[in-house]
Amino acid sequence: MQIYPYSAIDRRESDASASSGAIHAYNGVASQPLILASPRRSESVKDKITMDGNSAVPNQDIEGTAMQSMGQITNVYIWDMDETLILLKSLLNGTYAESFNGLKDVPKGVEIGKMWETRILQLCDELFFYEQIENYNMPFLDALSRYDDGRDLSDYDFNKDGFSPPYDDANKRKLAYRHRVIANKYKQGLPDVLDHEMMKIWDELYDLTDEYTDKWLSSARDFLEQCSGRKEDPANSLASDGGMVNHLDNKPEHINVLVTSGSLIPSLIKCLLFRLDNLITHGNVYSSWEAGKGKLQCFQWINDRFNGPNVRFCVIGDGWEECEAAQTMQWPFVKIDPRPNGSHRFPGLTLRTLGYYFAVVYESSAAENDES
Repeated sequence: MQIYPYSAIDRRESDASASSGAIHAYNGVASQPLILASPRRSESVKDKITMDGNSAVPNQDIEGTAMQSMGQITNVYIWDMDETLILLKSLLNGTYAESFNGLKDVPKGVEIGKMWETRILQLCDELFFYEQIENYNMPFLDALSRYDDGRDLSDYDFNKDGFSPPYDDANKRKLAYRHRVIANKYKQGLPDVLDHEMMKIWDELYDLTDEYTDKWLSSARDFLEQCSGRKEDPANSLASDGGMVNHLDNKPEHINVLVTSGSLIPSLIKCLLFRLDNLITHGNVYSSWEAGKGKLQCFQWINDRFNGPNVRFCVIGDGWEECEAAQTMQWPFVKIDPRPNGSHRFPGLTLRTLGYYFAVVYESSAAENDES
């Protein structure tokens, strides 16, 4: 397997899932929906969170709703970030352009990737405390919320609060303060964080990248909006219809969750800059970088958080890790392939396709339960 150079955005990471070698390594495994039993609940909820991120319990409320007991279906879409909702690593290492066999300008793609990389890091350090907290990566922003005493931070000086090791309660509280500020900035959105001139620069870079990638960014965002139930699918086929009855004409609930192998703070910044923040809340962004069992651990937390009698999960990504984790959880997996002849890519992926994956896995599971 060919391993490409690290991205400077995730300064301590190794993630080769975007390489073409990784795609071929599991291509046969993920080419069809997995026909397996219903998801199992995780037994990891007894773990305790530590500052070094070895293990963690989601400090998040269980999301079950009264409507689920009345027959409402909830679809939880679990997304990968790089080479799925966005293209960045394949721009930086040239593999995206190279897959077009001379039809795309490889150096131009690399240069676009470098512009994103430089500015993402700059924004992380200047406005989101990344230089201070990059060595304290948490799996999600609420991981240390129990240490936050609710103090008013309007006059708080983050440069003089003495935040440093050891990993005691006082420093966990200081980190929780930073996470609260980051969460508030995420909810506010970039227009309230950046000035007009900087927003113009980001908009121009987004448009340049979208044009270079044949509308990958805008079509992925458009599809994410469809998965959120905010926009009709042009194919007029809802994923929620596959394999289950919509009782009482209740519209299904749709939840988008992001699980990335990258560091948490840069991943949140990417959501903001790539215009995903109003479709994926900060509480639904997970980093598997130091989560013990990686993406599988995050999937188990998500299962514990959302699982219910009418909840269905579907994983969408390009990497071997999310493929194997989906298999373990017995969830359908849709493999994204950025290559021009890829079976599932943007533009192109539809709710009809996701409905097929939902139907194969969950209809089969329902039939097995009826026979038992």
